[in-house]
Amino acid sequence: MKRTTKILLALVVLLIIARLLLPYFVLRYVNKTLADMGGYTGHVEDIDIQLIRGAYQIDDLRVRKINGNIKEPFVFIPKTDLSVEWKSLFRGRLVSEVECYNPELNFAFSDNEASNQTGAEVDWTAFLKKLLPISINRFAVIDGTINLTSLITQPRADLSLKKFQGEIRNIRNVEDKDKKLPSPVVASGDVPGYGGSMAFSANMNLLKVVPDFDYNLRFSDLQLVKINPLAREYANLDFEQGTMSVYSEMAMLDSKLNGYLKPLTKGMKIFKINEHEGRSVGKFFTELVAQAGTAVLKNQKHDQVATRIPLNGTVEEIKTAIWPTIFGVLRNAYIEAFKGEFDNTITLQDAVKDFKDDYKAKRAERKAEKKEKREERKAERKAKREARKREKAR
Repeated sequence: MKRTTKILLALVVLLIIARLLLPYFVLRYVNKTLADMGGYTGHVEDIDIQLIRGAYQIDDLRVRKINGNIKEPFVFIPKTDLSVEWKSLFRGRLVSEVECYNPELNFAFSDNEASNQTGAEVDWTAFLKKLLPISINRFAVIDGTINLTSLITQPRADLSLKKFQGEIRNIRNVEDKDKKLPSPVVASGDVPGYGGSMAFSANMNLLKVVPDFDYNLRFSDLQLVKINPLAREYANLDFEQGTMSVYSEMAMLDSKLNGYLKPLTKGMKIFKINEHEGRSVGKFFTELVAQAGTAVLKNQKHDQVATRIPLNGTVEEIKTAIWPTIFGVLRNAYIEAFKGEFDNTITLQDAVKDFKDDYKAKRAERKAEKKEKREERKAERKAKREARKREKAR
């Protein structure tokens, strides 16, 4: 056997051995990286390397809170696929894509630190970069579950999304570089605790510290009877029947927000004359008045009560306008019924306009302050001149 052939065979054997040992070393590296994430720790059961695809798969990823009282892990992903995004590679950009199958996220909200599990105290992007040093350009979730526990603590109200599907594309802006919002986002899921479903679509700029976005969000056919624990606590009434859908559009630029919420109820019934169990006299009259108000403010033809709540402000403070909200109720009842759809009236330009108006208002305020200071200095100089004249006159 020639020397060259022996060398080639040796290289092939070494490559095979390296390929067999590579998953073991990668698994050790990943588990070492996940072992200490501040208040959280993680573990992976197995890793499969696919060199031809430029990918590796993580099996049974679990991340849990250290010293927490919550049994469920913060994150559980049975299968995660991390790979090179080939279509971007052909454009000369080395970026990656991640797909998570049947993931489960468990958020818990509490004033007690041991019972609070939101992950807000950890920089997850830093650990993600260690696991996948190539920048992520596409992220997808297939058949996921998101549990929000104790979203409202008194009375306790949880919110879960099942069959969650989501995708974010062009995160690193490989395509459409001239667009202000280059990253399309879509998400959908069922809301089993309240009936109905959720749908979300947006365009975003995720390369900013505070992302810019323009979104549409819809919750459809939520069952009013499902929110009775909250209605009893905060309004001293409960619903007998009916559904509610919520439509929202929002645009944000440079932390300035502009948008609306449009809640719309169908077939809402509050008062039931022969309800005796657990109903006090006060609750009887509260429900009676509420039902009478509903009858007055309801669009009779469509059997709906609705309004449009304008929202604007900043990330730190969102403001609502009372009178347009009240007028919206009256408009739906007596002028024109709101439609169960998006108004399509909010764009990124609305946030730009709001930002410009705010800038103009601040500039006018600064001019007024400068003018006031000039008047004060002028008055001081005048007073000094008059004082000097009096001294000379003496």
